[in-house]
Amino acid sequence: MLKTVALTEKWNKNTECVLLLGGFDGLHAGHKKLLARAKTYGLPVGIMTIFGGKDGTELFTFSERQDLFLRAGADFVFGMHFADIKDMSAEVFLQMLRKEFRVKAFVCGDDFRFGYLAKGTPETLECGGQVSVEVHEQVTIDGQKVSASCVKKLLGAGDIFGANRLLAEPFFFMGEVIKDRAVGRTLGFPTANVYYPEKKFPLKRGVYQTQVQLDGVTYKGITNYGTRPTFADDTLITETYLDGFSGDLYGKTLRVQFVRFLREVQKFDSVDELKKQLTEDIRRVREDD
Repeated sequence: MLKTVALTEKWNKNTECVLLLGGFDGLHAGHKKLLARAKTYGLPVGIMTIFGGKDGTELFTFSERQDLFLRAGADFVFGMHFADIKDMSAEVFLQMLRKEFRVKAFVCGDDFRFGYLAKGTPETLECGGQVSVEVHEQVTIDGQKVSASCVKKLLGAGDIFGANRLLAEPFFFMGEVIKDRAVGRTLGFPTANVYYPEKKFPLKRGVYQTQVQLDGVTYKGITNYGTRPTFADDTLITETYLDGFSGDLYGKTLRVQFVRFLREVQKFDSVDELKKQLTEDIRRVREDD
């Protein structure tokens, strides 16, 4: 039922802890506020996360969430599939948490609901008074409540700047570099090809300015998310050019952060036209134009 992963050595099953409750399909500005509050208890903090939601897509994969939560200061994460808990009563859900963890406090947003038909509310958590319960209002930015659904809407429109404003850090994906046709290398623009995670939310197809973390070094990058119409290739993949990098990337894991939308994916009439456009893309990225 529960998939629990320790992110630091501060927590084990015999340790009192604070639990952040919610879907946590990533970490946005509202979640970050809850995490900061949970850390004031001075105890290990665990974050609840749910997979397989109603729309079938997730902002971040489980491994990406682990990376994100660790960077933000959480000590462990416990994940559940939506299908496993959607018919569970609020009482059973709460009993499960208390059985698995030595909970000192719950921290959640005022919109948190759980259990069958979402009958469980923050007030339900307070039954018995055995643990402390903190409930916080949703964070708003420019009058808009911050939520995963709002982030997805912005990503689908290619509004990376808007989405990143709501997130705790820029939207990213992680993946292993695979061997491909090496067409970019023949053009003078070698790229790292990575399959976009299957169940990850599909942002708007296009060419993006990115930042790429590799072995502790950050590179400016250009990432094509989509197909390769110039070469009649309909495979959905990401191709990333790391500015200033030279060497073999095969088998390496990249962390690619999206910075801004540069342009649409397009079919060029010749290879020379494509090379000219790539040169312009790189200039824009280097100069932040």
